[in-house]
Amino acid sequence: MRYSRVFVDAIGYELPPIVVSSDDLEERLAPVLSALRIPRGQLKAWTGIVERRWWEEGFPLAQGAIQAARRALEASRVRPHEIEAVIYGGVSRELFEPATACQVAADLGVADHAVVHDVSNACLGVLTGMVEIANRIELGQIRAGIVVSCESAREINEITIEELLAHVHDLERFKEGVATLTGGSGAAAVVLTDGSFGPEPGRRLLGGVTRTAPQFHALCRWGIEAVLTPAARCFRQFMSTDSLAVLKHGADLGFRTWGAFLRKLGWSQELIDKIICHQVGQSHRDAILRALGIAPEKDFPTYPYLGNIGTVSLPLTAALAEERGFLKPGDRVGWLGIASGLNCMMLGLEW
Repeated sequence: MRYSRVFVDAIGYELPPIVVSSDDLEERLAPVLSALRIPRGQLKAWTGIVERRWWEEGFPLAQGAIQAARRALEASRVRPHEIEAVIYGGVSRELFEPATACQVAADLGVADHAVVHDVSNACLGVLTGMVEIANRIELGQIRAGIVVSCESAREINEITIEELLAHVHDLERFKEGVATLTGGSGAAAVVLTDGSFGPEPGRRLLGGVTRTAPQFHALCRWGIEAVLTPAARCFRQFMSTDSLAVLKHGADLGFRTWGAFLRKLGWSQELIDKIICHQVGQSHRDAILRALGIAPEKDFPTYPYLGNIGTVSLPLTAALAEERGFLKPGDRVGWLGIASGLNCMMLGLEW
């Protein structure tokens, strides 16, 4: 895909108020660590994550998305009534139906002819929504749209801790749960336009590519499962990840996607000034940069203090990178996303 008239007008984000350190999680898991003879400090050592954020208990996901969207629109030249597409791309969502995007659109007061729906593509949800809106802009169907997302790791973190404490001697269960404990929370919104809302339209979205390896769809799963008890049948969230396999096959898929990405945009590796990666953890970052041959100084990491925020991770990291002067006008920037499935998407922007 290539675009000639698509711009990222603004990115907004919202950070949750509760900071949870890896030491805090290990304190709660003390009986498990003791039973498995795992020394304290290993969660931080394995993942590189010092802390992550949680929303207040019961915080509505749509509210986080709305707050991020308002921040994006405050920084944008687009007014709410000019928005013609609202897409919610989070893994976490309010209900099976209606689309969480409907609540966001109602609160913002967007055009009554706007396209309003959710998309689901694991951690690529926001990037998938951006491509959906970019395609509509490129075709001349709309002038502006917004992609929003809000992720919450609190509930699945709590459930995982309960499960591990109920099976303190189960090493395999602990291995599967470590990836879940990297999860963080946050919200983000991206406004895209055709560049007609002001004299300086801003960051150009040039294009991108996708590659997939769906044979590995079972390596990382997050969903609802039935739990049978003597009293009743109930349902609860579960998450299971084969971290080593995801890392290996994800790096292989990333390498294939990277080559296709450079060819599609007509870029050489040397021409890329900066990259923004989906933030998972230290091992993932090191493996991806090594596989793609990218110098670490071209990347802006946020996982040490935000963890893995799923769909929110990449746009929020880009916003922070811009605020802190890492991304500068004129930079050629690669957004590199990978998700369970396995799916990979890379987008090229001129900042």
